[in-house]
Amino acid sequence: MGRAVTVIVVLAGVSGSGKSTVGPLLAERLNGIFVDGDAFHPAANVAKMHAGVPLTDADREPWLRAIEAWLDQRISAGQTAVVACSALRRGFRDALRAGRPQVRLVLLNISHEAAVARLTARHGHFFPSSLLDTQFRDLEPPAPTEPVLVVDAGQPPAQIVADIAGDLRAPD
Repeated sequence: MGRAVTVIVVLAGVSGSGKSTVGPLLAERLNGIFVDGDAFHPAANVAKMHAGVPLTDADREPWLRAIEAWLDQRISAGQTAVVACSALRRGFRDALRAGRPQVRLVLLNISHEAAVARLTARHGHFFPSSLLDTQFRDLEPPAPTEPVLVVDAGQPPAQIVADIAGDLRAPD
């Protein structure tokens, strides 16, 4: 019997797309671990977002480097894992994938209206719905040549997990 292949799934998308709902379910399905990328934000970033101030690319740099380090640790340990990370811009997605063939990117695609509805119903999170417009403005949809699975985030979480798991089993 061969060694299991390490798979790291980066669940990308705007706030409210379902990353932190789907992530743990997907990790369980893959017998892996889940971490919410929000945990890697420096305190200054969290404070800015909580105050309704959008992050700049410079603000995001240490956050992305921390997630990259976490990815490298999981890969070195041979662990299957899922991380929720907005990864709105192609450059961010490319950086997360760079030199990491184990990383698969999944974009949870959601309409602005559905995301607003979800954020309005969500309590206890530092990200205010007022920042959602900036995320949609910053979102660079994957180009047809970019290796990103785009999944309809309006589906039930179990269906989203099934769609992603099915794609992971598909030959490259």
